[in-house]
Amino acid sequence: MTSEQALLAAVTLLALGSLPAQAAWEEKYYNPKPLADDVILPMPCEGSLVLRKVQVPVASPMGDYGVTLGQDSDEWGYIEQARPSYIAGSFTVQKPEPGRYYLLAKYELSELQYQAVMNDTCPTPSTKLRLPQVGISWFDATAFADKYSLWLRKNAAAKLPKEDGAAGFLRLPTEAEWEFAARGGMAVSQAEFRDIRFPTPDGGLGAYAWFAGAQSANGKLQLTGLLKPNPLGLHDVLGNVDEMLFEPFRLNKLDRQHGQAGGYIVRGGNYLTPQAELRTALRQEQPYYASAGEQNKLKTGGVRLALVAPVLTSRERIKQVEQDWKKLGTPAASKASGSKDSKDPVAEIASIASGVQDDALKQQLEKLRGDLRANTQARDEQRDQAIRSELQLGAFLCTKLKDDGMFLDTLEGNYKRSCEAGEDDQMSRCDARKEQLEGHRKVLDFMLNYYADTVVSGALNYTSATVEPQVSVVAQQMAARSKSNLRSYLDTHWKNLNSYMKSGKVARSQWLESCKSI
Repeated sequence: MTSEQALLAAVTLLALGSLPAQAAWEEKYYNPKPLADDVILPMPCEGSLVLRKVQVPVASPMGDYGVTLGQDSDEWGYIEQARPSYIAGSFTVQKPEPGRYYLLAKYELSELQYQAVMNDTCPTPSTKLRLPQVGISWFDATAFADKYSLWLRKNAAAKLPKEDGAAGFLRLPTEAEWEFAARGGMAVSQAEFRDIRFPTPDGGLGAYAWFAGAQSANGKLQLTGLLKPNPLGLHDVLGNVDEMLFEPFRLNKLDRQHGQAGGYIVRGGNYLTPQAELRTALRQEQPYYASAGEQNKLKTGGVRLALVAPVLTSRERIKQVEQDWKKLGTPAASKASGSKDSKDPVAEIASIASGVQDDALKQQLEKLRGDLRANTQARDEQRDQAIRSELQLGAFLCTKLKDDGMFLDTLEGNYKRSCEAGEDDQMSRCDARKEQLEGHRKVLDFMLNYYADTVVSGALNYTSATVEPQVSVVAQQMAARSKSNLRSYLDTHWKNLNSYMKSGKVARSQWLESCKSI
């Protein structure tokens, strides 16, 4: 190396050393509508990805939450027919109630975020790069999730949520994960969850989704996060770009999916979808490969990532799952309906099968045992749903007892001061007040009897052991719907119900006072 070359190299190194490091992205490029409970992960190039927690009110590894996906429709029934499904989160929480959650990206993946992971050089943040990343294949999307997950493990492992010591990872969401969150999860009522779309109270659908027409997207892809979010804080979950899902497409065969698996699923509609067709149940099949012999890359297809964890995370978790599985569909686990019969038909069938020498008969008995367990488990899940509905009703009636009871106390106080004490000289006014007082006593008496019937019915149909676990589930449902103020009424109702289960005494006055004292 000559002296001139050495001098040039030294100057170059000095200049490089004085260059500023890659600046962190401004929040407007990755989270234009920040919320206090956003979950933020780092990305390469000093970037960020924002996710939202999707709560599921189950805590045990074998616990899951029953939901109905799809929509009843003769026109699209073979694709979208309503069907039962189940959802469970990956990550466990203990407070304020035991439960689980998974994470879903708050926004559709942007061009900026895609380039930060997949390009060799860092992109320069700009508003234009906040457009959703389109024109990539399903394989590109899964490759992005893989490369980003590996980067996080190497560079930001402490930022990843963990379950039983196992770090989470990113992938495309499953259909159940996507639709449960898109409908609003536990943040909406059951009726709202089953509606054609999540609630859009502020400005109608046009304030929440980009769709075809001059009044909305006008045929153009739109920046992420410009419109209002759904009840879980997810933006553009309907419209703008179709969102790729993890599993292959299947037709719907009434209450189950058809046996053939085809291309991949896209959900949510896009900026070219007519407003009338934009619905949460909208699902379409896309082939993995285009007719030209290339991977299928859509100008309307985008990505919304999920962050989840493995299921069997450790030997201890496997042992717990095995124990829970053995209890499924057995009286020991379900304590079904409070039956006093201690006989376990499942165990009896297993005992009979163990003594049978005929292999064909033994297989029939084992199948019968499995069917019985499955039917018992399905019955228990239906029972738990009914219990949750009764608990919600009891909590609501308790609020009515408080309001009506305190209003009656006010009327009685006014009547005593004005009429019984002789302060009111106008007898007609006192007669009107007395009539109002008696009318409200009847209303309160009706409400109290209704509440008492609810308590007695709950005690006759269920046991304390079957009701108590559902109190926590209902509490989580209330919290998710921003109705945490009802928790005290729920606890009071459960206390009254449990007391009646133990004593068998209908204590109307005591129940009324317990609700009024909240």
